[in-house]
Amino acid sequence: MSSFGRIFRISTFGESHCAGVGVVVDGVPSRMSLSAADIQTQLDRRRPGGNKLGTERNEADQVQILSGIENGLTLGTPIGMLVNNKDQRPGDYGSMSQVPRPSHADYTYQQKYGIHASSGGGRSSARETIGRVAAGAIAENYLLEEYGIEIVAWVSSVGIHDSDNVDMETLTRAQVDDNEIRCPDSRAAEKMTAEIVAAREAKDSVGGVVSCVCRNLPAGLGEPVFDRLEAKLAHAMLSLPATKGFEIGSGFSGAGMRGSSHNDPFVKKGEGLGTSTNNSGGVQGGISNGEPVYFRVAFKPPATIGQEQQTVDYSGKETVLEAKGRHDPCVVPRAVPIVETMAALVLADLVLIQKMRI
Repeated sequence: MSSFGRIFRISTFGESHCAGVGVVVDGVPSRMSLSAADIQTQLDRRRPGGNKLGTERNEADQVQILSGIENGLTLGTPIGMLVNNKDQRPGDYGSMSQVPRPSHADYTYQQKYGIHASSGGGRSSARETIGRVAAGAIAENYLLEEYGIEIVAWVSSVGIHDSDNVDMETLTRAQVDDNEIRCPDSRAAEKMTAEIVAAREAKDSVGGVVSCVCRNLPAGLGEPVFDRLEAKLAHAMLSLPATKGFEIGSGFSGAGMRGSSHNDPFVKKGEGLGTSTNNSGGVQGGISNGEPVYFRVAFKPPATIGQEQQTVDYSGKETVLEAKGRHDPCVVPRAVPIVETMAALVLADLVLIQKMRI
């Protein structure tokens, strides 16, 4: 399916090398201030061709708003948005049309549909995320305007290089964007940058982790059992291309702790309660508790690499694949705004669901 959300609902469309990609967003509240510039900011952060660490494909990714906004205000009707593909080169993929790329979606799409896009990854390409980012930028505006909710993501690891010198309470997007790798820890950023450059020079790729914090959430967001807040976030993040892992709060490290250390004691905060620690990651019983929600998303190394790989074609005949085209040696720097906007889509949907209960 290409749709996500219950009330704040999006449907994306388009392939990597077709005429364009876009999204239809339904459920956006009316009379909200919104312009193309509000959406373009996140698209600019996501777009390819921005620096030496990413793909050489150079797209402006200028959004066109087709419907749902008039005189700078949302109408409450579906918002349609389109981004044209201008730097597509389907000819780069001629040698790969009969050879499924190792660890790519070529083979599985072919098995499912009996056909697959002959150039790029089609719908499995990260270019599909343009629609998500455009829609998520609208959700971010709504969350900030109505509740003061802030969402900030950053690169916390690349390969074996980690960053642990980040203050989630005060971190801003300006600090994240202070370097090309989008890691606010400058010492770790240098090592991560070198790792990506080395992978590119070796015609290889490398994975990494994006961390994210959502601040100023009210307590009470999320549904019991199947639509728990962390489950919705996991669904959103693991629907992104190249993702292989998700953890919230203490995550897997919490499995090695005792309850006496892991429990978050309640304390008085303002007119209500808060916690003195936040191993829960802001979520208890699937519902936000008012503390910052923080999580991490693991991205694998991009599957398309320039090195020779022994594999087989669709008929099973042995061959050597040396992939052509323009591809990211590491996706995590460009994944930062994608993670932020997907988190915004989840939270906006849950906010509107909660409003229905009141």
